[in-house]
Amino acid sequence: MNRRPALLQALPLLPYLERQLAERYDVQRLPAPGPERDAFLREHGAGFEGLVTSAAHGVTAAVINALPRLRVISSFGVGLDQLDLSAAAQRGIPVGYTPDVLNDCVADLAFGLLLAIGRRIPEGDRFVRAGRWSAQPPTPFPLGRQVSGAKLGILGLGRIGRTIARRASGFDMDVRYHSRRPVEGVAWQHEPQLLELARWCDFLVVITAGGPETKHLVDDSVLQALGTKGYLVNVSRGTVIDEKALVRALQEKRIGGAALDVFEREPHVPPELFTLDNVVVVPHIASATVQTRESMAQRVVDNLDAFFAGKPLPSAA
Repeated sequence: MNRRPALLQALPLLPYLERQLAERYDVQRLPAPGPERDAFLREHGAGFEGLVTSAAHGVTAAVINALPRLRVISSFGVGLDQLDLSAAAQRGIPVGYTPDVLNDCVADLAFGLLLAIGRRIPEGDRFVRAGRWSAQPPTPFPLGRQVSGAKLGILGLGRIGRTIARRASGFDMDVRYHSRRPVEGVAWQHEPQLLELARWCDFLVVITAGGPETKHLVDDSVLQALGTKGYLVNVSRGTVIDEKALVRALQEKRIGGAALDVFEREPHVPPELFTLDNVVVVPHIASATVQTRESMAQRVVDNLDAFFAGKPLPSAA
């Protein structure tokens, strides 16, 4: 009988995924950081050939180096900024992740957030629940911003950015995007300067990759360019936005509003945002549907199965 490869699981995963892995591999859980983890890796690290992690959890060079027989990493998610790809590459370890299968869900949430902040939907919900709609004398509800026909700026035009741009056609929006270089084969106009894109657009959707190269790319100057009639939507990584500058801009009403799925120090959200009506916050749920999470889980398994069958990973970083 063939020996099953030993797999190290870095964090709790979807029950569906954990069942799939347990059926195929000898799986052990990595303890939380601390003395217990250090002792575990010293004693058992040499036994693992595969590692499963997530985009949010990632994997450090220290963990990779503590696994001398590690041959493959499979990550649940599309973000790569928490994965030490350099350490993996130095060892020739392929890294799988789960692109494409979540494009639609992330784009759906981007538009959900865009509509929510532009049309003041969460604010309206609170207004009704608080009895202010039926109050006597009646309390007028403030006007929102029409989405149809608005100008949409997209920061980052990768797979998800292009999906968001296609969604915009249903709202008759004019679309432009900013990236380091123009994307070939698309009809949308490339704006070489992020400041100019922010000045032009009514809604700026952030969907660029995280990491050191994009940290605080959306800073106070970009927010100032977006202005009082502009709205910011972030479905990428919290680090892309200077969060302190954003809090000040929202408090001082120097931008129209913001809708945020991600934050710099998740799950910490700046408490100053909780009292503001010009911001919508959700708990990093862009891919959080049953259908998409199951597809992501399957891609994690597919990457591992392909590797151990001697085939290329379907989705290699």
